[in-house]
Amino acid sequence: MRWLITGGCGFIGRNLVQALRARSNDAIRIIDNLSVGTRDDLARIAPFAELDPATVRGSDPDAPIELVAGDIGDASLMERVTAGMDVVVHLAANTGVAQSVADPRFDCVTNVIGTLNCLEACRRIGVRRFVFASSGAPVGECEPPIHEELPAHPVSPYGASKLAGEAYCSAYWRSFGIETIALRFGNCYGPLSSHKGSVVAKFIREAAAGRSWEIYGDGRQTRDFIFVGDVVDAIIRSGTTDGIGGEVFQIATNAETTILELVAKLGDTLARHGIAAGGTHHGDARVGDVRRNYSDTRKARRMLGWKPEVDLDDGLDRTVKWFLAKGGAGRAG
Repeated sequence: MRWLITGGCGFIGRNLVQALRARSNDAIRIIDNLSVGTRDDLARIAPFAELDPATVRGSDPDAPIELVAGDIGDASLMERVTAGMDVVVHLAANTGVAQSVADPRFDCVTNVIGTLNCLEACRRIGVRRFVFASSGAPVGECEPPIHEELPAHPVSPYGASKLAGEAYCSAYWRSFGIETIALRFGNCYGPLSSHKGSVVAKFIREAAAGRSWEIYGDGRQTRDFIFVGDVVDAIIRSGTTDGIGGEVFQIATNAETTILELVAKLGDTLARHGIAAGGTHHGDARVGDVRRNYSDTRKARRMLGWKPEVDLDDGLDRTVKWFLAKGGAGRAG
């Protein structure tokens, strides 16, 4: 198979690249604008050949990965990089609620128009499988667990843009027969996340630097924390399983954890590895954040044969060990 990964230099993308290389000799091409992940980050995973965005040429047969430095906002470039692919995994996005609240227009252009460009490239080139990285944000406030049949009422612009992406996936499946699969990830954490602003990576960096942890609001808001290896397994299954075109799946652990509980677990994990957490302080609750969030994953178990394998205690231990092995919090992964 030939895989195109948008945003492949990022956290989940590089973990996916590692897993694909471990399981097969599949060809991998990445398009990334290098705004977060970098060439150096990718080089730590595997050697790669960088292609000319104008021609998408210059491939090195000895390099297992091709990189195109470019943006999903460029529709013509998306057509060039999609040519010859079997499956597109669309990870590139403006991620996070806070960023979308700060600049809703940028969030829309990146997440909605960018996704449309990827789908249009698949339609024009003839790629039949498209895996879309979504989240629980489209559903918004609800009584959890979140499942695929709940009506969507996004709270944040980020949730709205991801809902639009899911809607376009549905339309391209029904109108054009592209086998789209939307994966609603829980709060993903794990190795290669040192540049991430999400809570686990952020708190590890701050503890290593001797800084205290800011908890937004009272800390009793809940999330469903999922280890990146389990997310990657769901992506690969979505790219290779027959009969799932047009489906949406919750990819999480079906476990509800408060931020205060996470703080306690992570503090204990860091202490076992000789790092003392610097205490906590409370800030204002963030606009656009939902109060409770965890997922019912039975559909993914039934149709993908997928289930999470790494619980939170084990996942936090693996993540802290990775940060320590990389020499602390400041380095990019």
